[in-house]
Amino acid sequence: MSDKKYFSLEEANEMLPFVDQELKKMQLLKRAFEEKYTELRRKKNELAEKPGTEKDPFFMQEAELEFMQIEARGLIQHFQQTGIELKDIETGLVDFPSMIGGQEVLLCWKQGEDKIRYYHGKEDGFAGRRPIMD
Repeated sequence: MSDKKYFSLEEANEMLPFVDQELKKMQLLKRAFEEKYTELRRKKNELAEKPGTEKDPFFMQEAELEFMQIEARGLIQHFQQTGIELKDIETGLVDFPSMIGGQEVLLCWKQGEDKIRYYHGKEDGFAGRRPIMD
């Protein structure tokens, strides 16, 4: 893909407030989904033990879960359209494609860090993070 966006360190750092806000939305939605899903499974298991109940008493809850999945997909797609790579919603791990010394690298940021201080090669991943030399 030739129209790939590369971020300078300054551009990537300027995006962090937006990234943090979007991650928090995704994290909230993920937790809410997991809670509702667990509750629905529990209720379905209880109902399975009681014969003769209504056919599908969980339609509304299932529809709500589906809507949450659609909302999450929308958030993730919107996020990815910025060119930022979402690595892990739970830990808030993202990568910004960049160039350092003519090499394609990923500027690596984890939620909670005050700014981007690390990068890694495309194949190295989080474990291969190296500090950015100013």
